[in-house]
Amino acid sequence: MYKINILVLLFISCFSLHAQQTEGVIYELDEQSKEIPIMGANVFWLDTSVGTITNERGYFTLPQSDKTHLLVISFVGYKVDTLHVHHNEYIKHRLQPNEELDEVTVTATQKSLQKSYLQTIGIEKISSKELLKAACCNLSESFETNPSIDVNFSDAVTGNKQIKMLGLTSPYILITEENIPSLRGASQAYGMNFTPGTWLESIQITKGAGSVINGYESISGQINTELIKPLNDIPFYLNAYGSTGSRYELNTHFNKKFSEKWSSSLFVHGSTRMNETDNNGDGFMDNPLGRQINLLNRWQYYDAKTGWVSFINVRYLGDAKMSGQLGFDPKKHKLQNQVWGAEVNTRRTDFSTKIGYVFPDLPYKSFGWQTAYSDHNQESYYGLRRYDIQQQSIYSNLMYNSIIRNTNNKFTAGINVTTDAYDEQFVTVNYDRRDSSIGAFFEYAYCNDDNFSATLGGRIDNHNRLGLFFTPRLHLRYQPWKNTTVRISGGRGKRQANIFAENQALLASSREFFLMGNNTSQPYGLNPETAWNYGVSFMQRFKLWGAEAELGLDFFVTDFVNRVVVDRYTSAGSVVFYNVEGGSTAQSTQLDFSIEPIRHFTIRTSYKYYDSQTDFLIGKKQEPLQAQHRFFTNLEFKTHIKEKGKQWRFDYTFHWNGEQYLPYTGSNPTVYQLDQKSKSFALMNAQITRTFSTVFEMYLGGENISNYRQSNAIVSANDPFSPYFDATMIYGPVFGQMYYMGLRYKIK
Repeated sequence: MYKINILVLLFISCFSLHAQQTEGVIYELDEQSKEIPIMGANVFWLDTSVGTITNERGYFTLPQSDKTHLLVISFVGYKVDTLHVHHNEYIKHRLQPNEELDEVTVTATQKSLQKSYLQTIGIEKISSKELLKAACCNLSESFETNPSIDVNFSDAVTGNKQIKMLGLTSPYILITEENIPSLRGASQAYGMNFTPGTWLESIQITKGAGSVINGYESISGQINTELIKPLNDIPFYLNAYGSTGSRYELNTHFNKKFSEKWSSSLFVHGSTRMNETDNNGDGFMDNPLGRQINLLNRWQYYDAKTGWVSFINVRYLGDAKMSGQLGFDPKKHKLQNQVWGAEVNTRRTDFSTKIGYVFPDLPYKSFGWQTAYSDHNQESYYGLRRYDIQQQSIYSNLMYNSIIRNTNNKFTAGINVTTDAYDEQFVTVNYDRRDSSIGAFFEYAYCNDDNFSATLGGRIDNHNRLGLFFTPRLHLRYQPWKNTTVRISGGRGKRQANIFAENQALLASSREFFLMGNNTSQPYGLNPETAWNYGVSFMQRFKLWGAEAELGLDFFVTDFVNRVVVDRYTSAGSVVFYNVEGGSTAQSTQLDFSIEPIRHFTIRTSYKYYDSQTDFLIGKKQEPLQAQHRFFTNLEFKTHIKEKGKQWRFDYTFHWNGEQYLPYTGSNPTVYQLDQKSKSFALMNAQITRTFSTVFEMYLGGENISNYRQSNAIVSANDPFSPYFDATMIYGPVFGQMYYMGLRYKIK
C-alpha cells in the first residue's frame, strides 16, 4: 500500500503544470462532395518546431503556442494554408488541390528506429525499414539490430531463440499482436518463431510498467507487433530466402481491394530445413530439421464517413521440428535409449476480431471491442521424456475513450475477460487446469505535449486462482528544455508461472525436476509471481560537430515480492522450482548514443549493465547465463536513391557479451565439469541490399561472420543418456558462420 501511495502522490504533485490543446480535422471533398479525411497532413505553428501530422481520420491535436496564433497546414498536392487560431478553437478545415503542382521532391526521411519525445509512455518503434536490415525471418530474429532486446539460444539442440528485456526472460514480457495478448503459456517457448518477419508492419517496445489496458501480466515490459493492414497493402509481395544452414523460406502476400470499404490480405509462409549439419563435431545437429506452414487471412473494413473500422483474422500454423544426434530416426529411435533425439510438433489455430467506432463529429470519442480465440496444441519429447500441452484461450476486451472537459484530459475505461484451458502432461503426470479472470481498468492521461504529460492507470481483476487484486501504473513525462525528455514510470505486475512450458529447454538434459511448492490450490503447488517495476529515462537531441546526435540513458529496477525461482545452482543433476519472497531483484542500466556524421550514414551504439540477483538455496547469486556487460554497435549506410528507385544499402552490427555465470557442474566427473563463468565473446553480422527498382531487390548477408563457436556446448555429448548430459549450458552460438541471400519482389 505504501508503494501505491507513492505513485499516486507523484502523479498529483505534477499538476502544477498546465497547457491547452488545439485540435481539429483536415479533409478534402471528392467528386460527390463527400468529406474525405486526409491522413498524413502536416500541421504546425508558424516559425516553431511544434507540429504533428493527421491520423487516418484526419484528426490532429497539438499544444497551443504562446509564441504565435498562426497555424500552417500542408499536404503534398494541396495548397498550403495558414490559419489564425483562437484559444480552445476546434479546427475543421478543407484543403484545396494545387492544380499547378507538377513535381514534388521529398527530402525528409523517417528513421527506421523511432523514439518519441512527446508520448508519455516511452515507446520505441521498430519500423519495417529496420526489419529489412537483417534477415528477420521471424519475430525472434527481428531484434538483432535493436539494443533494447537481448537474443539468446535457449539450448544447444533445438535451435530455439529466446529474448530478454531488462535482464528478465520473455515470460515476464507481455507480448501482444495488435494489442491482443498472443504469446502466453503453452506458446512461450517457441511462439516467437511463429510470426514471419515479412508480416510485420512495425514493432513497439515498452520498457518497464506498461499500460493497464492490455492486462496485469506485464512485469519487465511489453512488445506489441502490428501486422500489415489490408487497406495499405500492395497487390502482391514475394520474399524468398536461403542460407548455408540449409534453411529455405518463401513468403507471399496477396491483397485485394473489394470496394472502398473492404480489403483483404492473404499471407502464406513456408519454410524448411532439410540437411543435418555438425560444424562443431560433437555428434549433434547444430540446427533442427523441420518444416512450417503458416497461413493468415485478414479482412479490414473502414468507413471514414461513419467512423466504423473492423478487422477479422483467421490463422493456421503447422510446425514440426526434429533435433538430436546425427542419424536420429524417429521411426527407430523415438523414446529409446539408443540415439538421443527430440521432436516438437505444433498445430495452432487463431481467430480474432476488432471492431472500433469513432464519433464523426467528436473524433476524440471512440469505443472498441477485441475478441480472440486460440487453440495451441503441442506434442513433443526430448530424449526419454515426453511433454504434451494443449491450451485453448478466449480473450475479450471492451474499451471506451473520451475526454474530461477538453482534450488535455483524456481517459480510457473498459473491461476484459480471459479464460485458459490447459491440458498438460509432463512425462506421466497430468497438470490439467482451467483459469479464468475478469478485470476492469481505468486510465487517465493528462496531455500537454509542450513540456509535461502524465498517465495514471489502475485495474482490478478477479482470478479464480490469483484472487482479487489491484494493479496500479504511473507514467510521467517532462521536458525541462528543448529537445530533452525525462520520463519516470512505476507499477506492479502479477502472473502465474507455467514452469514446464516456459522452461522446455531444460528438458534437453538429464537433470531431474523437483517442485518445492506446497500450495495445493495453485498450479505445481507454487504461488503466483508479483513484482514492482520502477524506471527513469533521459533523452537528449543535440548537434555534435554539425551532425544530428542523440543521447539516451535509462535505469530500471524490477523488485519481486514473490518469484518462482528456477534453480540450477543447487545440484548438477537437478533443476529445482520454488518460491522466494522478496529475495530477487533485477537492475538494468542502458546508455545509448546515435549520430549521423554524414548524410545517409548512421552510427548507433549502446552499453548495458545488468545486476540480477536472487536468493537461491545456496545463497544470493547472479542469475545464470546472463551477461552483466553488453556492448552494441550498428552502422548503416545507404546511397542516394537514383532513377527508378535504384539504391545500395549496407548494414553492420556488432555484439559484445561479457562473462556469464554458468549453472553448477562441480559434482560431475572432472571431464564433465565447466568453469563457473563463461568467456566473453563478440558476434558480427552484416548485410548488403541492392535495390534494382521500386519493385525488385536482392540481399546478401552473414551472421557470426567472425565464426565464433562455443566450446563444450553440450556436456556429455558422447553419452547423452548418462546422468551428466546437459545441452542447456548455452551462452553463445554453436553453428558458427552462416551466410544467406534472398530477394523481394512487389506488384504495386
